[in-house]
Order: sequence, then structure tokens, then C-alpha cells
Amino acid sequence: MREIWTEKYRPEELEGVYGQQKVVERLKAYVEKESMPHLLFAGPAGTGKTTSAIALSKEMYGENWKTNFFELNASDERGIDVIRNKIKEYAKTSTVSEIGFKIIFMDEADSLTPEAQAALRRTMEKYSHNCRFILSCNYSSKIIDPIQSRCAVFRFRTLTDEDVEKWIDNIAEGEDLDVSQEAKRLLISVVGGDLRRITNLLQISASTTSDITEKIVRESANIARPEDIKRLMKDAVEGNFMEAKKQLDELIVENGLSGEDIIKQIHDEIYEVPMDNRKKMELVDRIGETEFRLVEGSNERIQLEALIAAISKKS
Repeated sequence: MREIWTEKYRPEELEGVYGQQKVVERLKAYVEKESMPHLLFAGPAGTGKTTSAIALSKEMYGENWKTNFFELNASDERGIDVIRNKIKEYAKTSTVSEIGFKIIFMDEADSLTPEAQAALRRTMEKYSHNCRFILSCNYSSKIIDPIQSRCAVFRFRTLTDEDVEKWIDNIAEGEDLDVSQEAKRLLISVVGGDLRRITNLLQISASTTSDITEKIVRESANIARPEDIKRLMKDAVEGNFMEAKKQLDELIVENGLSGEDIIKQIHDEIYEVPMDNRKKMELVDRIGETEFRLVEGSNERIQLEALIAAISKKS
């Protein structure tokens, strides 16, 4: 059975966490002292927050780490009941470790409701003698101040292009892949520093061939060809609304691209469009509004056509 690469290449030790040297150094100090406060990991997706929590537990507890580590995802169960039931029940049980405490890891803690966060804060206080909490979130601003003040906050930075390329090379070597430079550049530009998504895309791309080209990555990631987006923008800027709409229909229907994928590529392309800066500023503002509406569940086709109409008017 083929392994899932995100798990196969997940570092077992803190030393293996990519691009977060300062965070790793501080976490290693906790391991050496066999003591730690509650922790809050904040940063973009795929930058090593979950990996760091698991690696910390493995180094802290050794082979018994699973009996002293409880993980749950707050985006699946975000209400107060998960705090009252699952977390409290686990926190009440005694630890079997000589270290004296267990670790409760809550991923995507910024998805918790305010009521659930208030209950979590009380639980953190009541069971601090027996448990340490590691909370992971993308946006620390969504975590209430009473919780933040009880945690040591670790900021996970967006990975550099060099870090991401090293990660790609590491997987390519392990799986005997030939990843072209064009494919690497595309992965870095589209996915950014999300190593988890890059790993998944590489596994999808490698399912049919070991020669990973830009074309294969583009198809795996459902990314429009740059020339298609350029043609759509050119028609819209020149006021050819119906022709631009036709290009949009092809991207959605024939290529199967989502509205969010298209809007991101339009955003990247808008800076190359020949028009004055004030018009570009207005269009970027409109793109942001459209993207928000898409995320909130608005009709993709209507919102994108409205955006193209706005571009045609500004031209």
C-alpha cells in the first residue's frame, strides 16, 4: 500500500522541522527541562505547527508519547460541548509519565466559538497541574486575550522560497522524481509556503509519471494557464465583455476551475494590465470584495461576471 506522503515525510524530531529554527530552539529547551507552559502556535497553514506539536511530544515522552498526547481539531467540533466533554474527561485522567503532565493539542483553535474559548480558559486553569495545552491557529487575533495571556506564543513564519525548494528536492530524492525547475517555480508561486499542499500535489503529480513538469503540476493543481487568464483580462480591459465572459465560461466549465482559483490568478495578473495606478487600486479593491463574497458562498459565475464587467467599465 502506498503511504500518504504528508505522513511519510513528516519529521519525527524537532530538528527536522523546516524553516522554523527559532521556534525549534525554544521547544528543544522545553524538552531538555522536561517542563513547558501552555503554548500557542500561530501562523499560516503548512508551516509546521502540527508537526512541531507531535515532534515535541515524541521527544518529551519517547515511545510512550501516544498515551500522553491527545489531539483534536476544533474546526470539526467548535462548540462548548467539546470542552465540557472530551477535553475535561481527558484532562481528569492521571498521567502515566514521570514528567507529570499530559499534552492536549487543539488544532485550528481559532475556529472555537467565544463561549467555547471561555470554557477552555477555565479548563486550562483548573487542570494545569495535570495537563499542558498546545493550541494551533492561523490567526492569533481570533483567540481571546485571557487564553493568549496564559500561553507562550510561537509565531510560525511563512517559509522562504529556498526552504520550499529544499523540501521539494527532499521528496524528489526520496521518491526518485525528476522535478523540472519550471515545475518547482510553479509550485512555489501557487502554493507559497504550505509544505503540506506541496507534498500532496507532488504525490498526485507522481501518480502517473516520475518526470514532473510544469504542465503536470498545473493539471494536478487545477491551475489555469497564464495565457488563458491574460486573454480574459485583455478582452475585459479592452471592453470586450462578451468575449471575456466566453473565456470565463471555458475556465469554469471546460477546465473545471473554482471561482476562488480564478480570482487568485486574476489578482496576480491585474498588476501586469496596462492601466493607471488609480484604476488598478479600484480593481484590487473590487477583487477583494468579490473574493470575500465567494468565500461566504455567493454564486461563483455571477460574482466573476460582475468583476469582469467592472474591469470593462474601468478600462
